[in-house]
Amino acid sequence: MSTSICFDFGNTRLKAGIFKAGELLEVAVLQNGDTAEISSILDKWAPEKTILSSVIHHNSQIEELLAAQTQFHLLGPNTKINFTTPVGKPETIGADRLALVSAAVDLYPNQHNLIISLGTCITYNFVNNAHEFLGGSISPGTQMRFRAMHEQTALLPLITPSSEFTLVGYDTKTNLLSGVILGIAAEIDGIIAAYEAKYANFNVLLTGGDICYFVPHLKKRIFADPNLIFKGLYAICEKNN
Repeated sequence: MSTSICFDFGNTRLKAGIFKAGELLEVAVLQNGDTAEISSILDKWAPEKTILSSVIHHNSQIEELLAAQTQFHLLGPNTKINFTTPVGKPETIGADRLALVSAAVDLYPNQHNLIISLGTCITYNFVNNAHEFLGGSISPGTQMRFRAMHEQTALLPLITPSSEFTLVGYDTKTNLLSGVILGIAAEIDGIIAAYEAKYANFNVLLTGGDICYFVPHLKKRIFADPNLIFKGLYAICEKNN
């Protein structure tokens, strides 16, 4: 059974998804993503294929290491994908967004799909039933909103996400939680409603590390999958290797 490793270098976390015979076995969070750590992962799993999606400035030696030991693909503008990108400057589309849209098309072909990713930023990505990625929108993510309120005020503390809050906050922390978590939930519901007015029937796929905080507060029917990006990366890895 062949093994593939999909590396996702995001703004907040560096992760690796390990696939064996097409099944996701494990998601590992990397400490620093240096060549020593990557080499250790390769030694442990001995993958035949690897792919790297990176939205940060990473050490180019990582690419050389992966190419030397595996069938390697760097996700970018020249990647073969299962959809078209009829947008202005498609070369500027983030690698993470390409992977998410690829996953949606692979899982729900010939359907309208809105993919919402809750990362450092929140991205809304719409691909139609003709497999055309039309674009979407980007807004500040959860941690970015908490950090902005802390850094741009004199007294508001920096807090971490939590499910322990009420609609009407009773102290500073719960006021911040209610504002950010319920504010983002309302944003998501509002954007989904705007797409409904234009496109009627479509799937909504929600992903990202913070989805657990938002799913209970959303009014719309969604498919929640924290590992959606790895499923997209695996599909792209197979297509390009």
